[in-house]
Amino acid sequence: MKSTISIVEIPTIDFSRAVAFYQALLTITIEEIDMQGTQMGLFPGDEEVVSVALIKGEAYKPTVDGTIVYLNAGDDLQIVLDRVEPNGGRVLVPKTEIAPEMGFFAMFTDTEGNKLGLHSR
Repeated sequence: MKSTISIVEIPTIDFSRAVAFYQALLTITIEEIDMQGTQMGLFPGDEEVVSVALIKGEAYKPTVDGTIVYLNAGDDLQIVLDRVEPNGGRVLVPKTEIAPEMGFFAMFTDTEGNKLGLHSR
């Protein structure tokens, strides 16, 4: 079955700060574009995966309430989680086992005030 999710947008207040945070956290390069006055930072990916973008626009507000997106943290999320606080975020839930067959999760807030999760098998 194909994923029912196609795009995830992570709201920002300080776009440059958010780009720097996620590039350091995930060791990725984020492509910055302007889409009719809305700043967007595109995470790397291809047509087979969910598209993730940082976004700054009038209608976008960071929040710790609402839907939580879990980012794939590879083989061991602790490696990624250890980068949260040195880059300005805050760990909310440490690495926690879900179940042996389901792996681990953790939760954090980013530099913008969004609550997100990490997952690893």
